[in-house]
Amino acid sequence: MASDPSNSIDYRDLRSVGGTFSPLFVDYVSDFSKVQEFYAWNFRNEAHWKSLLKRVTERSLDRSSLVKILGEQNRNFHCGVRTLANIDALLNDNTVAVVTGQQVGLFTGPLYTILKTLTTLKLVEQLSEKHPEYNFVPVFWLEGEDHDYEEVNSIKVVTASNEVAEMKYELKPPSDDQNLGAVGKIEFGDTIEDVFASLDQALVQTEFKPKVLELFRTAYQKGMTFNRAFAHLLNVLLENSGLIFLDPNDKDVKKLLAPLFQRELAETPHFCKLVIDQSAELEKHYHAQVKPKSLNLFFFHRGGRYLLEPRPDGYSLKGTRQHLTKELVTEAALNTPELFSSNVVLRPICQDWLLPTLAYVGGPAEVAYFAQLKPLYEAVNIPCPIVYPRASATIMEEKADKVLERFSVSLLDLLTDVEKVKEKVAGQVADLNLDEVFGGTFLTVQESLEGIKQALRDIDPTLVGALENVSTKTLANIEGLKEKAIAAQKRQHEVSLRQIDKAASIVFPQSSFQERELNIVYFLNKYGMEFLRWLYGELKIDLFKHQVIRL
Repeated sequence: MASDPSNSIDYRDLRSVGGTFSPLFVDYVSDFSKVQEFYAWNFRNEAHWKSLLKRVTERSLDRSSLVKILGEQNRNFHCGVRTLANIDALLNDNTVAVVTGQQVGLFTGPLYTILKTLTTLKLVEQLSEKHPEYNFVPVFWLEGEDHDYEEVNSIKVVTASNEVAEMKYELKPPSDDQNLGAVGKIEFGDTIEDVFASLDQALVQTEFKPKVLELFRTAYQKGMTFNRAFAHLLNVLLENSGLIFLDPNDKDVKKLLAPLFQRELAETPHFCKLVIDQSAELEKHYHAQVKPKSLNLFFFHRGGRYLLEPRPDGYSLKGTRQHLTKELVTEAALNTPELFSSNVVLRPICQDWLLPTLAYVGGPAEVAYFAQLKPLYEAVNIPCPIVYPRASATIMEEKADKVLERFSVSLLDLLTDVEKVKEKVAGQVADLNLDEVFGGTFLTVQESLEGIKQALRDIDPTLVGALENVSTKTLANIEGLKEKAIAAQKRQHEVSLRQIDKAASIVFPQSSFQERELNIVYFLNKYGMEFLRWLYGELKIDLFKHQVIRL
């Protein structure tokens, strides 16, 4: 198994770390032949890219409606000129989309959101060079329809004292109802300033801090929604990238999706059965990532977003006593499709129903759940995209790198078992056994002094008493030196373990991958706005290993 521990780590070496990289994902990136029956395309096969390009560009799509919707949405997000040009390019049949997406987390959420987006932009760049006869545009699907507020309302950073701190935006007044509807539409209130106050206090003081906090405050201010703030911040951070945002929770978008909603209602539980049958085959070898529902649609009702559950006489909204007649729901799918929202199973189908999607850039969990969806794409007669694994990386700061180098500890060691690393370091510090060292010294001094005792007695018996005084003082001084050495060794031990803890808090915070825990603001604060441009240049999207990027 080939791995360069200094620059990357093979995913196969990380299977036991935190459950992040499932066996299915590891085989997908390392040995596609094991999983090929579950996927339509091999992302490493150039012939597959060419074949899918032909299919996607020959698809019949309502490109004019799509362009109109995307133009309005992205102007509202204050997009750049290059984004508008990319949207206009979608009018042409030879333009395809490279798509990614994520929940609209506070301040863009964990670092993997940035890694996903940069992977998408770099993939567009590479494809444009390989296939100049086609246009490739990057699209970010804003997953703001989810109603799980707790998944998007907090960030984590490493503080000046090398501790992981969490900043959370609390709704005021707090809501007793756990179902807040589409979180992307929630507006920030005055208490967003509490988050910035905590963040200001937590982050180390740097020359970049005022500008970075001002930039984040401009996006995340009172009156902005989670959706708008997220898109605004990414637009600024990735200035002139050409990234197109798509907000699916839009009345006009839902009109385009209405036929899909209608079919899911009319054929329940057909789609569910297709996924279950595929999952049953998958589970002979792997774990199924998602569990389909008999009906894969949510319904917006009185501000909340509820799973639709079929009943003999109609439907119910999960978690409530609300019943809806079959006629009411059927009519809503025809006339008010904006009341519907897809679940995790149907979301990719909605995405690729709307867009001329060539590839989807996904994380490990997304790569895994696409293995269950192949029959669904076939059923609705749209091509499944090539699923491209996003780049995965740990940013290795100089101080942490030096600590690991000093103690001959690899990043893989640290990721695999922090406590084992600390035991190893403690052993290194304690290799010098002071009892043995000083024990020999005591014996040597005693023997030496005893050796001159008889000679002194022969010369002058009164000198023997002086010799005993010298012996007592000398041995007492050596004992004092030993106690000082023991104290120094203990301090060295504590300092060394603290250094390992500090390194771990940055590269493996809270025993999890950095990209899953820390927010981009931590790095921007320390290294300035050029950090993202540097990261874009350093990120290798065709490595298909966990990359170690040194600052």
